[in-house]
Amino acid sequence: MTEHPTPPWPVAEFDPVRRLHVIAATAPGAARIGEAVIDAPFERVWALARDLERTMPLWIPDVRTVHLGAPAPDGSLRARIHGHTRLRATFDIDLAPGWCLMQSRLVLGGMAARPESEGTTRFAFLGGLRFRGARLLAPALRPFTGDPLVRFAALVGEG
Repeated sequence: MTEHPTPPWPVAEFDPVRRLHVIAATAPGAARIGEAVIDAPFERVWALARDLERTMPLWIPDVRTVHLGAPAPDGSLRARIHGHTRLRATFDIDLAPGWCLMQSRLVLGGMAARPESEGTTRFAFLGGLRFRGARLLAPALRPFTGDPLVRFAALVGEG
């Protein structure tokens, strides 16, 4: 009997924006994702996005302060975030060029970016709640959360 080699498994590689969409589609609870093309190069967009302590409070309506802890030996990050409402949570953060995923016990957040063309960047933002009944509550919260993408694009345009 002749053995036939097994063909290799197919590999699907996603850019960071598409990867964030997959997470939004599969996240338990209620996740809202949006994306926009921003008229600025990737380097500028991502420099503002990854500066979590300084810029997140400027463009995410409920974030008042972000305090990053020192990186762990494995490179992972944690942040303590306080909101204008009752949000007070510790987030585990996966941060890499063009990618940021933040998770607390009850909240999921993320952003992703990739160059769209010379001088423009596709940027996506994910916000979600991770608890039973979140899908029922999420529509009631939308008027209070505004549109973070519009605020972020304005922040990029200021500099």
